[in-house]
Order: sequence, then structure tokens, then C-alpha cells
Amino acid sequence: MICNISDLQYKEVIDIADGTRYGYIGDVEIDAQNGTIESVIISGKPRWFGLLGREPDTVFPWSSITRFGEDLILVDGRQRRQEAKPDTKSRHP
Repeated sequence: MICNISDLQYKEVIDIADGTRYGYIGDVEIDAQNGTIESVIISGKPRWFGLLGREPDTVFPWSSITRFGEDLILVDGRQRRQEAKPDTKSRHP
């Protein structure tokens, strides 16, 4: 199966250990020097309709991916990490 990076956003990420559904891929981290995908990023869910920001993103290293399917990606969830997006709002006037 050949897959483009843009096709990854339509694949749901599921943990093989406990069946947790993390959501859909929102972004990827690429090592431009080597031309390899380092990790996939699932965007955090909005808090209170997005008014209170978002939950931290979930990042899975490429090595945690165990299988690609037509519409899902199976991962080993023990290797995931949470990353909060930097606050883009200025706190000083």
C-alpha cells in the first residue's frame, strides 16, 4: 500500500494494547536532513468549545507504529508523549 502524507490525516490512531482511540493525525515531524518521518502528532481536543484552548497534543514516535490499515493506524501507546502548544497570546499589553 502506498500512502501520501496528506492521506495520513484520514487515518484514525488506535492503541493496540487497550483499544484507546486517540483521534486523527494532525501533523507529522520530519527530519529534513535524512528525509524521514520522526513522529506523528494527534492534535489535542478543544476545551469548552475551544474557548479555553486545547488539550496537549499527543505525539507518537514513528517506531511506535505497528501497522497501517486502509483507514487506521495501530500504535504502541506506551511510547507516546504529551506536548502542550506554546501560548501564542501575549500576556503583556
